[in-house]
Amino acid sequence: MSVKNRIRINEVSTLSNDWYVLKKTSFDWLRSDGSWQTMSRETYDRGNGATLLPYDPARRTVLLTRQFRFPAYVNGYDELLIEAAAGLLDEASPEERIRKEVEEELGLVLGEAREIFNCFMSPGSVTERLHFFIAEYDPAMRKSSGGGNVSEGEDIEVLELGLDEALAMIGTGAIQDGKTILLLQYAALNLMPSA
Repeated sequence: MSVKNRIRINEVSTLSNDWYVLKKTSFDWLRSDGSWQTMSRETYDRGNGATLLPYDPARRTVLLTRQFRFPAYVNGYDELLIEAAAGLLDEASPEERIRKEVEEELGLVLGEAREIFNCFMSPGSVTERLHFFIAEYDPAMRKSSGGGNVSEGEDIEVLELGLDEALAMIGTGAIQDGKTILLLQYAALNLMPSA
């Protein structure tokens, strides 16, 4: 259902334009009872992104990253975060961007990559739409040790895990990243179901 006839933008102000863009918007919303209500919301625009899970169906393994994430640390998570490779699109297409990120972070040059879905990860305040990809890999695709882009502050460890081990890590809290949990669940249901 289109919302363009149910919203009137009154004022938009930029609160921060540093690392990303934080805006405050005042708008009128046409409620389902026919009355108009004035509201104010802040939106954090960091651009759209892409993420990919490399998987080896023969060995039932996946490749993930482990790295420091300051926002997770500030929220009380005192561990390095285990995640699927990911990056912001900037001006690239989702597939172009994720191929570059996988090469930088994991050291892999991929064959076929397939987008499986895209979604909003935190639509209450963040504008980002994330594109989810999967791709088969084998050790011959490894062209470097990965590790990320040092000039961007990345210090990434590459992890090769069995799918069952990675799924168990969700239950223990060792994996707490939403995009990674979605990709691992997709792999378990669609790519490498248990025998």
